[in-house]
Amino acid sequence: MEYDAFTGGVAPGGLRSKSDIRILICYMLKSVNAPLSGDDIIKVLQEKSLANYFEASDALSALVSLGNVTREEDNTYVLTKRGKSVADDLEQLIPSSVRDKAVAAATALLASAKMERENVATIVRTENGYNVTCHISGGEMELMSLSVYVPDLYQAREVKKNFHRDPPVSYTHLRAHETGRNL
Repeated sequence: MEYDAFTGGVAPGGLRSKSDIRILICYMLKSVNAPLSGDDIIKVLQEKSLANYFEASDALSALVSLGNVTREEDNTYVLTKRGKSVADDLEQLIPSSVRDKAVAAATALLASAKMERENVATIVRTENGYNVTCHISGGEMELMSLSVYVPDLYQAREVKKNFHRDPPVSYTHLRAHETGRNL
């Protein structure tokens, strides 16, 4: 196999061929069956050390030019029928460990984004500090909201970040406290 891609930041076992990177992107989009932003696609490949940042960016542009992927108005990318065919026909050229890492990371990213959409945390400046309000949703309905006062913006951002890490845990702990149960 010919290696024609930059390998800076790519771990052993990662992709070193431009065509392999394109195939993996098609496979990933097919497997998650959801649109992903270009930043998210590149983030998955780069954070898992599967492909070089610049090669992943070029691969995404090439896939659009080839008609395998379309870029939607909301800047997400969607697999075309032609791209699905590429993924179906050529996925076996990509090592299963690479495919599994990419799909697991993309799936986790989508789950995290969904959780952030459904469980909103807002920061509002007050006269003496900040109020962070966390809204825990069951999807269609709000289950609970909680406001917390903190004295500075750094702490407000930390509360928001920690809340988004796992809103169901926050809900479980607060419900247990409310009913007097220990966790």
